[in-house]
Amino acid sequence: MTDYNDMELMISVAARELEDGATVGVGTGAPCAAAMLAQKTASPNLVILFEAGGLGPQLPEMPISVGDSRTFYKASMAGSMGDAMEACSRGFVDYTFLGGAQIDMFGNLNSTIIGDHDRPKVRFPGSGGANDFASFCWRMMVMTPQDSQRFVEKLDFLTTPGWLEGGDSREKSGLPLGAGPYKIITNMAVMDFEPESKRMRVISINPGCTFTQVQDNCGFELLKAPKIKETKPPTEEELRVLREEVDPYRYVIGR
Repeated sequence: MTDYNDMELMISVAARELEDGATVGVGTGAPCAAAMLAQKTASPNLVILFEAGGLGPQLPEMPISVGDSRTFYKASMAGSMGDAMEACSRGFVDYTFLGGAQIDMFGNLNSTIIGDHDRPKVRFPGSGGANDFASFCWRMMVMTPQDSQRFVEKLDFLTTPGWLEGGDSREKSGLPLGAGPYKIITNMAVMDFEPESKRMRVISINPGCTFTQVQDNCGFELLKAPKIKETKPPTEEELRVLREEVDPYRYVIGR
């Protein structure tokens, strides 16, 4: 299939990471679309968790917020934010999707400010539940457009912990051993983190892109996996489900 856009590719790639029976914490937008696509295709027993307390819903259509009544549809539990955060802190959540205005080579995120803290150029909403999800969910993923202003050498503010300063710094901080950033999915490539240094590295490049283009749109040096693959494009079935069942009004995939 060649008739797909960057957002459809990113959502399809993300959905494939969510195995049947896993638990994933999502917000609205592309992460929710990825969870819905997974649940409607290869992972019918995927447990979706929303920050406002919807635990294990069978989403009938795309919700517009984490507190939308659709996030409780046929759910295992209609709980509260406290229940959702408790599930994370007790180690019950396998995956989460987060984002921010900036990300560095260790997967740390900034969703607070751009510029000086006391006199910022831009002020963003802040953490919300992102710090909790990143601290306690086992594998954090990020779906984001790739550009050098977003992928930066140094964050203006650390909102959400990734691998902190790399190496074993996250473990030494007291955060759970084995939890941390897992995959970064962009419109150009898919990255993971080198096991020892915890630095971001390219593992696959999207069709039509080159490593040079990926590096040119990043503000720090990217590592390379021993064998870089080409990202598999969406299948006909993935696109059908995404367009007809997940997001028929193109709220997300139309961006």
